[in-house]
Amino acid sequence: MIKKRFFKTKDECEVTFELDAPGVTTAELVLSSSDWQPIAMRRPKAGRFKLAVRLPVDRRTEFCYRIDGSRWLHDPHGDGVVANPFGTSNSVVDTTRPAS
Repeated sequence: MIKKRFFKTKDECEVTFELDAPGVTTAELVLSSSDWQPIAMRRPKAGRFKLAVRLPVDRRTEFCYRIDGSRWLHDPHGDGVVANPFGTSNSVVDTTRPAS
């Protein structure tokens, strides 16, 4: 699940990524905007993995999840999916500000 919160006074969008992954020990968010460096996600007891990041508005950012250090997942709740050079796919989050 992806939630977006736009700021009136900043050109940023806070995007909260949530991953429901029973039986998974660790999850990391990997974003094109962070040079594909993994960012650890937190999971409250018996909950979903979660991480909020601020991204620039009016951009499309590719991302995926790395779970348990070796498996890759894309998010079916993302704003799209694109092919990557490894023969699999990345999810996309679009931070285009909604028209007011």
